[in-house]
Amino acid sequence: MTDETKTTEGAETAATVDYAKTLFLPQTEFPMRAGLPKAEPEWLTKWDQMDLYGKLRQASEGRPKYVLHDGPPYANGNLHIGHALNKILKDVINRSFQMRGYDANYVPGWDCHGLPIEWKIEEAYRAKGKNKDEIEVNEFRKECRDFAAHWVGVQTEEFRRLGVEGDFKNPYLTMNFAAESVIAGELLKFAMSGQLYRGSKPVMWSVVERTALAEAEVEYHDYESDTVWVKFPVREESGAAPEGQYPTSLIDASVVIWTTTPWTIPGNRAIAFSPRIAYGLYEVTTPEDADTPRWANQGDRLILADALAADVFVKARVPEGGWRRVVDVPVGVLDGLVVGHPLRDLGYTFPVPLIAGDHVTDDAGTGFVHTAPGHGREDFDAWMEMRRDLEARGIDTTIPFTVDDDGFYTKDAPGFGPDAPEGAARVIDDKGKKGDANKRVIDALIAAGNLLARGRLKHSYPHSWRSKKPVIFRNTPQWFVHMDRDLGGYGLGVSLEGAPSSFEAPLRSAPQDEGAGVAASRAGVAAFAGGASVTASDGGAGASASANGQAAGATRSPHPEVPPQAASKGEGGSQPPAGQAAPAERSRASGDSVSESNSDTLRSRALAAIDDTRFVPASGQNRLRGMIADRPDWVLSRQRAWGVPICVFADENGNVLKDEAVNERILEAFREEGADAWFAAGAKERFLGNEHDGTKWTMVRDILDVWFDSGSTHAFCLEKRPDLKWPADLYLEGSDQHRGWFHSSLLESCGTRGRAPYDAVLTHGFVMDEEGRKMSKSLGNVVTPQEVIKQSGADILRLWVVSSDYSEDLRLGKTILQTNVDSYRKLRNTIRWMLGTLSHDEGGTVPYSEMPELERLMLHRIAELDDVVRKGYDAFDFKRIARALTDFVVVELSAFYFDVRKDALYCDPLSSVKRKAALQVVRTLFDHLVTWLAPMLPFTMEEAWLQRYPEAQSVHLEQFRAVDPAWRDEALAARWQTIRKVRRVVMGALEEKRRDKVIGSSLEAWPTVHVADAETRALVAASDFAEICITSGIEISGDAAPADAFTLADTPGVAVVFARAEGLKCARSWKITGDVGSDPDYPDVSARDAEALRELKAAGRLAA
Repeated sequence: MTDETKTTEGAETAATVDYAKTLFLPQTEFPMRAGLPKAEPEWLTKWDQMDLYGKLRQASEGRPKYVLHDGPPYANGNLHIGHALNKILKDVINRSFQMRGYDANYVPGWDCHGLPIEWKIEEAYRAKGKNKDEIEVNEFRKECRDFAAHWVGVQTEEFRRLGVEGDFKNPYLTMNFAAESVIAGELLKFAMSGQLYRGSKPVMWSVVERTALAEAEVEYHDYESDTVWVKFPVREESGAAPEGQYPTSLIDASVVIWTTTPWTIPGNRAIAFSPRIAYGLYEVTTPEDADTPRWANQGDRLILADALAADVFVKARVPEGGWRRVVDVPVGVLDGLVVGHPLRDLGYTFPVPLIAGDHVTDDAGTGFVHTAPGHGREDFDAWMEMRRDLEARGIDTTIPFTVDDDGFYTKDAPGFGPDAPEGAARVIDDKGKKGDANKRVIDALIAAGNLLARGRLKHSYPHSWRSKKPVIFRNTPQWFVHMDRDLGGYGLGVSLEGAPSSFEAPLRSAPQDEGAGVAASRAGVAAFAGGASVTASDGGAGASASANGQAAGATRSPHPEVPPQAASKGEGGSQPPAGQAAPAERSRASGDSVSESNSDTLRSRALAAIDDTRFVPASGQNRLRGMIADRPDWVLSRQRAWGVPICVFADENGNVLKDEAVNERILEAFREEGADAWFAAGAKERFLGNEHDGTKWTMVRDILDVWFDSGSTHAFCLEKRPDLKWPADLYLEGSDQHRGWFHSSLLESCGTRGRAPYDAVLTHGFVMDEEGRKMSKSLGNVVTPQEVIKQSGADILRLWVVSSDYSEDLRLGKTILQTNVDSYRKLRNTIRWMLGTLSHDEGGTVPYSEMPELERLMLHRIAELDDVVRKGYDAFDFKRIARALTDFVVVELSAFYFDVRKDALYCDPLSSVKRKAALQVVRTLFDHLVTWLAPMLPFTMEEAWLQRYPEAQSVHLEQFRAVDPAWRDEALAARWQTIRKVRRVVMGALEEKRRDKVIGSSLEAWPTVHVADAETRALVAASDFAEICITSGIEISGDAAPADAFTLADTPGVAVVFARAEGLKCARSWKITGDVGSDPDYPDVSARDAEALRELKAAGRLAA
């Protein structure tokens, strides 16, 4: 009030009335500071006390089910940030469907069997000086079970602390007796249908852990290997030469190979060449230089790929000009060559044929690939593809067992096995260190005169992800599932009667010097004699492997079975070093084709199921398809103790006993006692009963790959629980699970049910630090969910998840967390303002047709956002939702609508339609925003909801609010887009004056806005533009603007000339208007404010 203000006797002024108490200012107990680390556990307690999960299920009765099946984490440690990302995504999805009319019952699960837990128990044994081999197997298994149960409890609390809601009182565990029985039953389905077979194949083997490993159980690290160039002397030549007789005899010439695994030379049985490569015969023409010792002798004749010959001679220290090319060696000639083994004098007297192989290239090496079918997938494939032709030539195609479980050579490796004077050489010892095998083989090659050159190579090599030690490929007897065997409709409503029987093949005797475990496991092993190749690349998970760093052609790949797809960005393990290629795709025999075959095989079923599955992101479909299309048979067996056993009986030929009565006895025992029953005393007699001769049948002691366990979760969880359904609507895991859980679940379900156990698959990336580096303790960049929750709260972590593009690798660190803290504060403060404003809400409504345009605009935006939110949740596009809602709150509500309407909400009379309409819109905004955000920020939205509706039970029992279609008004939105563009220019001009200290508040301004376009000018003039710009007044002009008027480059045709507001300042609203004092009863306020005071007084709500 100015000095000129006159008062009337008895009139009420700022001197007699506290105008602040007459304003409808926000009032709420909802705190500005969230205090999430303290508040969130209190909400968890309240939800437990009210049995929120039970109430959700009760409220969902009769609704359509939505089932997101939980991929089981491993029960062996605290959660890491990847677990948090995964479970938060799942929880957001479940909550979003629950609040949109579905029964989204989430049943968490845990993977409880397997080597990591065994490893922990064995570590404890070693620390106590105990020997595992002296412990009774079921006692050991009990310790494993107790260990897993402990960590299930720990992880349960950690998941719940993240705000994850689900049936944590009744989770599924792969070690539950009922689950073990169903897993065993699923295995027996494969056995009874003829899909399960016993064979010997090269698999990845961990000497340290003494078990076969799946692809996904390895990771890649740099490793330095010995490399050798080895001569194989030609002994026979019978190939066809072009145009008649070949002019040169190749007898005593040598085919040269290169390998990074010299220890596999005793396992060599062939050399592969490519029909697409040009080869030649080369001769060393110069004698050895005394200053440059070498193994190449003058007169040596070497057969090499033309593209690599020069490089080979460099490695062999033969100077330029010291060799010559003699003649072409056509493919037809190569095809008929038989060479001698370079270690022939040690007992390797068998012929070594040359065979064609599509995997051979001339990128590196010599153009020939040393082929040891017991030590590599491509080698095995090439050997088996040529098996019949080789046998017709009188060549023994038996694949030797050259290395045992402990990494020692066997009798199948003459000169290096247990009969050697030095004893058996070892490839890798039980500590993961290199043994003496390479050195002894290289020394023997030198002694035989067949080493041409040697070197060292640092490359990417597979290591066990548990022990971090290198693995080897070795031929071992294992249990497999056929990928390309016709199933005859089994699982598609076809009975087992008439289903294919298991493959029968002659035995190959095991060497007598092997350890008892190996010899016993080999009893009844059938040598594989046909079908698709098999290695341990069985679709395991964890961190998926990258392709090895070896050049493809002409190399001894250290990990030849990993397909190139595994090297994609974001997967665990190393990428191939620069200049080195990933292994070539495995070639397939015509009978193995998956693209042309119409047979009903596990592979064809899985590929068809992939086509019927929705993938998010869509690229996941091709990724999984590529893995299935080129994968080998599925190796199921593990030589360990903690897991579900391969509960079958096999005869001496490896044939499985198929007896439903025996199977039922096994499954019943597992249901009552768990899989421990298989290892109990008298188990064999108990299960075989009196119907079978126990001397004829051997009880298999291997356990199942844990990925078969988790691949069967759909069977014992989805199918067995009445509150769920099969198939699941969604499987959601990290992108490495294309090779893991998605993969094994697909194969298990297709083999037994003919389709995938899921309708959709969603994958997320991995969490890196802020610089995009992998988190590691050594770098000190690890962010744990526990520390984030302790410092900031789970809702902050959840906001980071939903604000990120989870389809790629995510980044996290202090700066990124702070950004999310800032975003959270903006959301919270806006909700707090709405709660405070709604404390004055008396529930009045204004018909839509009578609402001001600005309120109708907000309802239009709610309708638009409702579409964005619902479609976003359907598409799992949480980043789009989070960004849309955050932008709406910050830009459209806080900085625009609420700012414009504060004057009406705080100061307008009780009877004001504008105020009532604004309250109604704020009420609507609150209900929609809080329910939309509840799946993302469950703690904060629960707090806000119960602050607004204290009698409610929980926001999580609510549904997304419906939107009236009439709220959509595109024409209205277009008009206001124009008005807001003009407003931006005005706000820019006012900000300039505020920055220059010309004004303190925009209410001190009364600018003139020059608008060139007549239609725009009319729109602006028809609106209450002064209120929209939060000025005391405004002039709209069509005149040309003066040159010094304020403009914005992106809004041509609009200019603003600043002027101060003239008149008196209202003591209540602080607007400067010409009608202050017009009401003698309230001489220091505007007419609007005087009316408001009069109504408050009449209602008895005007306090002195």
